[in-house]
Amino acid sequence: MISTADPTVSVIIPVHNGGAYFRTCLSKLAQAVPRPIEIIVVADGESDGSWRLANEFGAKVIRIPECGGPARARNLGAQAAKGDILFFVDADVAVCPEAVGYAISVFKNNPYLAAFIGSYDDAPGDPDFLSQYRNLLHHYVHQTGNEEASTFWGACGVIRREIFLQMGGFNESYRQASIEDIEFGYRLKQAGYNIRLCKTLQVKHLKQWKPMGMVKADFFYRALPWTELIWRDRKLNNDLNLQVSNRISVILTYAVLLAILGTCWSLSFLLLAGLLAIPLVAINAPLYRFFHRKHGILFALKTIPWHWLFYFYSGLAFAIGTGRYLYQKKPVTGKVSLPVSAQ
Repeated sequence: MISTADPTVSVIIPVHNGGAYFRTCLSKLAQAVPRPIEIIVVADGESDGSWRLANEFGAKVIRIPECGGPARARNLGAQAAKGDILFFVDADVAVCPEAVGYAISVFKNNPYLAAFIGSYDDAPGDPDFLSQYRNLLHHYVHQTGNEEASTFWGACGVIRREIFLQMGGFNESYRQASIEDIEFGYRLKQAGYNIRLCKTLQVKHLKQWKPMGMVKADFFYRALPWTELIWRDRKLNNDLNLQVSNRISVILTYAVLLAILGTCWSLSFLLLAGLLAIPLVAINAPLYRFFHRKHGILFALKTIPWHWLFYFYSGLAFAIGTGRYLYQKKPVTGKVSLPVSAQ
């Protein structure tokens, strides 16, 4: 028999050194209507006093002496949670006041739904160009993705606690902020559970992106392990960053690059590079039009080389990750466990 009572919500936030972003995160959660029954902050080896700030906001605090990564921190928070629903939020994310109520409504109206994820909004917190580009790109990818989601998302991910514990939580072998949420989503889908992408639930990403940090995160902590996960599960979904149009764009990006290199032998290759760039722009035109609508033509033009750079290193990571997987002849595995105690 399905209960008609409103499910209860526990918000779980892993934090290393949260700084000003974390204060904003907690401030916005304090405005939630209705309030979650608890906010659990897992201070993951932090050294900036984030745990004290969490105490000031009345959160339940779990402290880990050494940084073990957000996967372990979220698992600890989930084990300590009392709510029917686990609402995972990153420490550099600001939720809207209606978010908790929205989560309750979704699960109450969809009793057989296991989990759902939200999206970044189209007004990123940091005003600089790279942060606007990166967060707007993430917003666009989610807003144009399939509502029947193929994965999970830790920055704004909501799941029934019973199912989360039954699945063993996040894979703790990911010691950095990586693809632990994607891997968990793949396991959820393989177990037959439904995950929904709720595009109306949008949160604000406050993070300021720097060029080297962005490329490092994309290449080492996302693209490389994601490639090995794809090979492990033999699963290449036509969704989000894995859409067929993105795969074609990677091929075209390398074709343009090779044509440009060919100009060292003959300038006629320059014409070929220009011809190859036309379909690359055309395939991604909806995204560039979106950038244009948000910040104008100059902003949209500036995003193109960054977007093509993304295709370049994503393709490179896929090639390296594939080679590494084939050489090792074994998938990436790691013990998935929920710790039994916390300080």
